[in-house]
Amino acid sequence: MAESPVEKQARRVREFRQREARILEAALELFLEQGEDKVTVEMIAEKVNIGKGTIYKHFSTKAEIYLRLMLDYEREMAALFKLPNIAEDKEALSRAYFEFRMQEPAKYLLFNRLEEKLVKANVIPDMIEELHRFRAQNLESLSDLIGGRMEAGLLEEVPPYFHYCASWAFVHGAAVLYQSEFFQDVIQDKDEFFRFMMDIGVRLGNRGQRGKKRTENPVGQPPVSH
Repeated sequence: MAESPVEKQARRVREFRQREARILEAALELFLEQGEDKVTVEMIAEKVNIGKGTIYKHFSTKAEIYLRLMLDYEREMAALFKLPNIAEDKEALSRAYFEFRMQEPAKYLLFNRLEEKLVKANVIPDMIEELHRFRAQNLESLSDLIGGRMEAGLLEEVPPYFHYCASWAFVHGAAVLYQSEFFQDVIQDKDEFFRFMMDIGVRLGNRGQRGKKRTENPVGQPPVSH
């Protein structure tokens, strides 16, 4: 039985999306293996086994591929916050955040590097704006998580951005360490090391970790410990 026009259109859309997903997957694999600057559109097309011109039916430039990958990464994070078994458990959400950011250090560092380049060059500003909008939504979700844990007396009572910026710094440092050629030899059990790091990350900023509180004193006078 011949396809109806509606069925034919639906199939074409499905095939288009599947091919686009393969292009993104292949591009990411090449960027991680060889570095984004060395990878060409021709190399991506060859890996997907399609013509170069077909790539341009999906993406106008390599920068657009970069941004699509980065947007999908932030969308994955946003979806994570909405999972019922995680959204209702603040401890599980905190751990899920660290696992998500640290499970693929090379990808995290690639996207961080690409964002700096694209923002500096002001490439495709509307997509960068969309990326930052997703980022802001994710930070808002993190702020809600942090606020709830502060109200429960589990976290230090400081502005929420203190906590999520400290978390970002911790994750970023862990990712850089993981990629360091020197520490490749030092860290013999990488899986256990990252479990150790995630355990620390989840407890980062817990109430009481900064030691005894200090009272405020007049300007010029040393703080008095209690």
